Amino acid sequence: MDTTVKIAGRTFDHCVMNAAGVMCMTSEELMQVAQSGATTFVTKTATLESREGNLQPRYFDFATNSINSMGLPNHGISYYLDFLFSESKELQAKRFLSIAPLHPKELPVLLQCISESNFLGLVELNLSCPNVSGKPQIGYDFEQTDRLLYTTFSQYHSPIGVKLPPYFDIAHFDQMAEILNQYPLTFINSINSLGNGIVINGNSMAIHPKNGFGGIGGSIIKPTALANVHAFYQRLNPDIKIIGTGGVTCGRDVYEHILCGAHLVQVGTALHQEGVSVFQRLRRELQDEMTRNNVHSFDMFRGKVNYI
Repeated sequence: MDTTVKIAGRTFDHCVMNAAGVMCMTSEELMQVAQSGATTFVTKTATLESREGNLQPRYFDFATNSINSMGLPNHGISYYLDFLFSESKELQAKRFLSIAPLHPKELPVLLQCISESNFLGLVELNLSCPNVSGKPQIGYDFEQTDRLLYTTFSQYHSPIGVKLPPYFDIAHFDQMAEILNQYPLTFINSINSLGNGIVINGNSMAIHPKNGFGGIGGSIIKPTALANVHAFYQRLNPDIKIIGTGGVTCGRDVYEHILCGAHLVQVGTALHQEGVSVFQRLRRELQDEMTRNNVHSFDMFRGKVNYI
């Protein structure tokens, strides 16, 4: 059975990795993921300087789901670059470095830091964090997204993609795809958490920041994640690969992401709840699912969901 995936000239031995925000804050966590059976890792979304993030409690699990309002806590771009350069060039080339400008003026500075470091891997530009107070999700502002992508590709010429928020209107899929197709993106990552949900714990909000509003993740968001993956698979240039994120708790979920068009699949809430053993389990269950469906490679079923 062939479970390899190729993106930007890099070959990954299978498709399952962590989602930015889970098990990726520190070098120790990243090493755990790297040694766990994940095909690669993405770093915590890095800003120019380190951030403490929002006040606790800012994360809450409920069943196979979660709500969070972390507020982009991270150790800053230099910390993650230093860690990535502690790895071999072969490994570094397959790593994903997530970044987020808190202001448009910070994007060129972040990209310059990465360019000057000669980073060999892939950059993920996060346009979709719903949990920084006073900062809107860039991915819902189409004109701003277009401007940031223009800035990005005027300056940065190595593999880079964008992490998108969930969209819910067909016209928005059309509009965003039209913008994305203008640029030589390596990939998109779809979706980030469903922004601004509420979970009640007893008689109180489950989390503190933003008076209880936070991003929803876990199995409950899988239908929205699959819809976004497939909508963009239908609309994007074939050169733009898709990373599917959202709702993965078992190998069947990974299979469905690929069936809808994903090349790689990220896991967040299940990783937080189960730990790094989730990667081996998902990989094994995915192979079992492929055997049941008589497919022997991802290419045999990627994007080939049937319509009835």
